[in-house]
Amino acid sequence: MRKALMILAFCAVSMSAFAQTFVIRGTRHEKTEAMKPTMSEFYYPEIAKVTPGDMATNSAPSDAIVLFDGKDLSKWQGARGGEAGWKINPDGSMTVNKDMRNGGGDIMTKESFGDFQLHIEWKVPENITGEGQARGNSGVYLQNKYEVQILDSYANETYVNGQAGSLYKQSAPLVNPCRKPGEWNEYDIIYTAPTFTADGRYRTYPVVTVIFNGVIVQNNTTLVGTTEYIGFPTTEPHGDGPILLQCHGDRSEPISFRNIWIRKL
Repeated sequence: MRKALMILAFCAVSMSAFAQTFVIRGTRHEKTEAMKPTMSEFYYPEIAKVTPGDMATNSAPSDAIVLFDGKDLSKWQGARGGEAGWKINPDGSMTVNKDMRNGGGDIMTKESFGDFQLHIEWKVPENITGEGQARGNSGVYLQNKYEVQILDSYANETYVNGQAGSLYKQSAPLVNPCRKPGEWNEYDIIYTAPTFTADGRYRTYPVVTVIFNGVIVQNNTTLVGTTEYIGFPTTEPHGDGPILLQCHGDRSEPISFRNIWIRKL
């Protein structure tokens, strides 16, 4: 009986939609009126205007927070405390400092973020050496918990869920659009932060889309936990968190970054 009523209700709604009429209630005699185009046109709330970045100069959109503009590291700090000790180059890029005794190591943003759109450009040096995971390795950690892998994946064999564009050890990229060493790569990352229950479980999981050199390699992908090098993802309740750039411990020549900006969503 319940199923039959649901079917009848669906048919009634469908017929009403097909007829494109609606009922004006609150009058002594209800009446139907033909639909007009203006009845489904909305003007509020107004949409905020954003000036897009200049493609010729790779500038950020007007509502973005510029995290690195090629001039200084004022938006960054060392992940273990202290100042960010990476090298700023004359061309407006910065290079990973692997010398742990001289200000090297991971760096992270001073500001924390929830949902966001992140743009970042990175380059493996033309003279890169090594192989597999020991060749141009780095990573972008979202909220300091979830890694989008950076690696020379142009002609470098490794496990598929550890190559460039992967959500490290969780989701392999759909395709491999990596440019050869010496050329700049671009990531555009759209991230929806997780929420948690009172007892520390995921209420909603983190979701990531990654566009790699203009090609979608992660399409609304759900992460099941934090990034772990050994073992499987874990659940760590957290709020907003920083963007962390990894200084990997491999012996290959250090990679460079430029033009980093973020938009809060």
